[in-house]
Amino acid sequence: MSKPAIDLVTLQDGESANIVNENIEQLKSIFPEAFGEGGVNFDTLRQLLGDAGAVDEGEERYGLSWHGKKKARQIALTPSTGTLLPCPEESVDWDTTKNLIIEGDNLEVLKLLQKSYAGKVKMIFIDPPYNTGNEFIYPDNFQDNLDTYLQYTGQKDRDGLKVSSNTEGSGRFHTNWLNMMYPRLKLSKSLLQNDGAIFISIDDSEAPRLRMLCDEVFGEENFITNIIWQHSVQPKGYSGIFSVHHNHILMYRKSEDFELMSLERTDEDNKAYSNQDNDPKGDWRTGDVRNALYRKNLKYPITTPSGKIINPPDNGWRWSKETLSSKIATGEIFFSEDETRIIRKIYLADLDGRTPETIWFAKDSGTTRSGVKELKATFEGEVPFDTVKPTELIKRMMKVSGVNAGDIVLDFFAGSGTTGAAVFDTEQSRFILVQLPEEIDDSKPHGITARKLGLSKISDVTKERLKRCSVNKSPSNAGFKVFKLSSSNIRAWNPDRTDLEQTLLSHQEHLIEGRTEQDVLYELLIKRGIDLAVPIESRNVSGKEVYSIGYGVLFACLDESITQADVENIAQGILKWYGELSPSSDTHVFFRDSAFSDDIAKTNMAAILEQNGITHVRSL
Repeated sequence: MSKPAIDLVTLQDGESANIVNENIEQLKSIFPEAFGEGGVNFDTLRQLLGDAGAVDEGEERYGLSWHGKKKARQIALTPSTGTLLPCPEESVDWDTTKNLIIEGDNLEVLKLLQKSYAGKVKMIFIDPPYNTGNEFIYPDNFQDNLDTYLQYTGQKDRDGLKVSSNTEGSGRFHTNWLNMMYPRLKLSKSLLQNDGAIFISIDDSEAPRLRMLCDEVFGEENFITNIIWQHSVQPKGYSGIFSVHHNHILMYRKSEDFELMSLERTDEDNKAYSNQDNDPKGDWRTGDVRNALYRKNLKYPITTPSGKIINPPDNGWRWSKETLSSKIATGEIFFSEDETRIIRKIYLADLDGRTPETIWFAKDSGTTRSGVKELKATFEGEVPFDTVKPTELIKRMMKVSGVNAGDIVLDFFAGSGTTGAAVFDTEQSRFILVQLPEEIDDSKPHGITARKLGLSKISDVTKERLKRCSVNKSPSNAGFKVFKLSSSNIRAWNPDRTDLEQTLLSHQEHLIEGRTEQDVLYELLIKRGIDLAVPIESRNVSGKEVYSIGYGVLFACLDESITQADVENIAQGILKWYGELSPSSDTHVFFRDSAFSDDIAKTNMAAILEQNGITHVRSL
């Protein structure tokens, strides 16, 4: 019988979800005979799929194609080895809040969120950068790991890479934009619940390509609508061109499990209803009895009480003869005084809210000007951001997509933080916001204002706005935790082949110098697939700090020294706590690898824990 051992966590263990491997495993479970020692046998797979397995290898096919699409797909599938560093000092109500603000390149962040939040987000709203042709901030050149983020934050330089220039002469407007959007949409889809939906705001420039891109990513059958939002009401003073007053908001569902919800009815919606005949069912208005589509089987004449004949409309009636006769008997359908027309009553009492329309007018959903007004009120007269979506717009999306208490709303182009402010106002759900720490342009009025307020990055505006909005909010959804994208806490093996002896000595400690225990704990959460908002408790056991994460789903002792004499006490302390919490899932326990005085101490720790039911013991 082999001795219990503590396996060392490697940098590969610290990767985000590997989507390719997950896809292969799913395919293997359905078609095991298509897999051999060499991998996938595509000839066998085609046979198993029958006619559906035919491969379209021709160049002429319908769809959206562009230079770099293959690479963009690969980028979405490449795991991240980064981490999210906790920043309690920049947060509000750190110990109680479930809201998250994450600073960093949203591509890497979306990858890191996969294990903890796949299938758990009810609604996504994004307002990505519009393709103006000269201020395109996301490059189309990505490298492994965190290169993109490091380039943006000035921590790394790359010759020849332009991140703020997309001149008209390049001829690659759409290509660059599509390469930026494709992997992010692919990753966002997997975060949605089956009954979830995504809303994407866009202008006329990229709306046609975004529609095709979303058809490919989410499925054409999951397109819900293209909402036309009236973002302004004031005419622009330019002659010879149309004054643009709208944006498109494309709405897609994750699957057919999604249910479109009605909006609340207003007095304006109900003004057409009355009850002049004292109908016991209450207020009503007239409605159509004709069928919108041609139905041959619903074309039949109707005889009035006095014997007059009313011929069917061209497309037929809305109901069968039996159903229509029943409605006549109950008074829901009646005849005009001269019995030449048949009239339907639509009762207000029968209506479950108001059906959402495809045009969202400013009076119902706000405008960019009202969004700026909200921001101005929050910052006491100052406006540190130029284009702002109104909270009413986001709240309307939340209503029609059925966001309820505890649901997660995600925005990975967070900007000024409108989505977070809207969630605060509803006081029911929680948010995850992601924003690049992009430097604010202080040559513009809003940039000057931001600098005056001490805000140098867009993410600073996001945090400061929500800090101010969080005041006087319900404790159940107030505050936010701040995290920042960074490289893993686990040291990568990078040997200096000219001095291997020194390399071996320098890699005895597997964790990055300068990182805190809290940094390591949150990387364990994100890499083990645990919600970043779960509680973390600590106890002092024989002078060593022991942490319980998520009510015992994970334990960790990251002390730098564990001797043979410490092993028994630490193990028994963990087991006692484990017994009190009785976690429903398998518990994992982590230690700092370099902390153990020798291999005997490490082996004994694993043995004691395993003998008492904890078999997943790892070292960092």
